[in-house]
Amino acid sequence: MKKILKFKVLLLTVLSLGFLMNSCEDDAEEFIATETQPINLSELPITMIELDASNPGNPAVTFNWNEADYGQPASESYSVVLSSDNAFTNPIVATTITGTTSATLSVNELNSSAGLAGIPPFMFSTLYAKVESSIGTQNGLPVSSNAISFQVQPYFNYLFDDYYLVGNGTSADWNNNNNNPPLFRDAENGNLYRFTGFFTKGGGGFDDGRFKILEVRGQWQPQWGTETDEGSDDIVTSGGIAGNPGTQDSDPGRFGVPTDGYYTFTINFSSNTYTTDAFDASGAVDFTSMTLQGSAVGADAAFTQSGFDSHLWYINSVNLQPGDAQFATNTGSTWGGSTSFSGVATEGGGPIPVVVQDDYEVWFNDLTGDYILIPLNL
Repeated sequence: MKKILKFKVLLLTVLSLGFLMNSCEDDAEEFIATETQPINLSELPITMIELDASNPGNPAVTFNWNEADYGQPASESYSVVLSSDNAFTNPIVATTITGTTSATLSVNELNSSAGLAGIPPFMFSTLYAKVESSIGTQNGLPVSSNAISFQVQPYFNYLFDDYYLVGNGTSADWNNNNNNPPLFRDAENGNLYRFTGFFTKGGGGFDDGRFKILEVRGQWQPQWGTETDEGSDDIVTSGGIAGNPGTQDSDPGRFGVPTDGYYTFTINFSSNTYTTDAFDASGAVDFTSMTLQGSAVGADAAFTQSGFDSHLWYINSVNLQPGDAQFATNTGSTWGGSTSFSGVATEGGGPIPVVVQDDYEVWFNDLTGDYILIPLNL
């Protein structure tokens, strides 16, 4: 009797599940979204915007557009896209919002976006804007609005980070404020830095030939080194980096070189990795003097040759105006590049653009052509 009862209950359960499944299938509705018609971005009531650095949090511009219609109730996402040309060759996403049809950029936000779009500071230039709508977490069915344009005069915003060598393998020794040489920033990848130059092993002991990276001269934190704790940090040519306070509270280990010589140290803050490779400087030209010249300089400015590394040249402070600059050697050769603030100069290369007036610290490496111009007041 108990077996028959169990069988009836089981059969009833199966029939009930089948009924529920059929009911779900009958009631299910397929969600189909269709591409929206292009939305309309309204023209701005003010077409010339001069940005004021003293009020970075104030609203600078508000964009308005109509709601996108994807044929289904959905929460639309909108991205405000800016560019220096109406083809949007190098678009910059200024902001992304969901569920509303207006967006306001602060003075600082518009200034930063204009700078990333390549708009020069302290002069009016045309900036183009459009809005892109999409739905879903994967930004499906993207549609662009019409483009509008307006004039903007940004102030300058130095967007880069600078890093400096410290340690007994370098000219600065373990002094965090001793004309510590900067790393040279890659012109295309703002998170990639390198330094080619002379490193010393000193006394040859375990703790000699060591160095770390500082973000600010005169301050021990933030500092960057190896992932291995200091004291058990054997010298290795590549690995992961660690930082205090970038990745941890304690100080990281030390980079190092095994012998006196020239090396290229490369550090990537995107992948948090480094490499140290020997560099052959045996065929390098030994210049005896170097000057900075060009329309940005006015009167030629003389470089100081490093007493630690004869291929490294620096000017601690020189006032530069908007214009161009190049490096001139005692042999009569000139070296130039095409990118502001940092890059690689070549012999006979075009002038280096200086886009904003300030006092600059300038470093040049005649082994590799690496240069960096660090503004002191921006």
